[in-house]
Amino acid sequence: MTKRPTIADLARTSGLSVATVDRVLNGRSPVREATAARIAEAAEAIGYHAAKLLKQRVTEGPTRTFGFLLQKRQDAFYQALAAELAAATRATTAVRGKPLVAFIDELVPAAIAGKLREIGRGADALAVVAVDHPHVTEAIGELAAAGVPTFTLLTDLTAPARAGYIGLDSRKVGRTAGWTISRLAREPGPVGVLVGTHRYLGQELAEISFRSYFREHAPGFRLLETVVDLEDDRIAYEATLDLLARTRSLQGIYLAGGGMKGMIEALRDERVGDRVVVVCNELLPVTRAALIDGVIDLVLSTPLAALAARAVEAMARAAGTGHVDGMSQIHLSAELYISENL
Repeated sequence: MTKRPTIADLARTSGLSVATVDRVLNGRSPVREATAARIAEAAEAIGYHAAKLLKQRVTEGPTRTFGFLLQKRQDAFYQALAAELAAATRATTAVRGKPLVAFIDELVPAAIAGKLREIGRGADALAVVAVDHPHVTEAIGELAAAGVPTFTLLTDLTAPARAGYIGLDSRKVGRTAGWTISRLAREPGPVGVLVGTHRYLGQELAEISFRSYFREHAPGFRLLETVVDLEDDRIAYEATLDLLARTRSLQGIYLAGGGMKGMIEALRDERVGDRVVVVCNELLPVTRAALIDGVIDLVLSTPLAALAARAVEAMARAAGTGHVDGMSQIHLSAELYISENL
């Protein structure tokens, strides 16, 4: 009776370790495509019983679940981002990707941390949009210790254990907004700034860079105290009305975070599109219509398909290894929209 080939036989024939062969057989962690192909060829040569499975592993890659924690389920921007992340996960050829998308509507750090831990129990890698807070930092550290790398999307965090950041270069975004308002304004004067919260580090950096541009290149303008709108359209609406009422000579408004719908509604109500230069984020139905109508002047938008593809690529590399080679940063260029290039 012929002895059935074992994993040891397969390892010896392929010239690799038993541990490497076991990793490929069980899809436990990524290996180089050439290594997997070498094992599959050896399995076929010696008649190994799992040769068919190994060939499938080479063709399809291991199964990996990628978890995504986003903000505000009903928000058009996050719905679009969720769709792109899910599509990129299913389309990747590095692994057989399975997307796990969750939303959290409250900005409470403890709630975000709890949701991260919950999703992390069923994911091989995570990506999150979150405020910067010790609760979130602690959760990311726990996940990293458990072998689940966590990437930040759109806005970075100070969490030392994060695996990487994928999003716009907020410094360039803020300075581009400053350049636009200083060049398009009728004359030097007051400029308003709105952010969702300074705990979104991307917004904080964009605001700092916006102010830095004016100090360096347009000191004749006077930047007003920043208003926090908590990404809430109602607060953004009232804040914009207040800005316009208190500062009749207002030359520009930069909205570095959410609340676009509320701000645009206030601008429409006050009919100031011809005298106030306005820059905000993300090309959505509401901002597209405002550009066309001349209510706002420039939209700095995130290329969602590119962001999703780069995020999934990074997650596929990190998933299953339990570690990453240092914190990586993937900066994407903002898409610039005015009324004339829609």
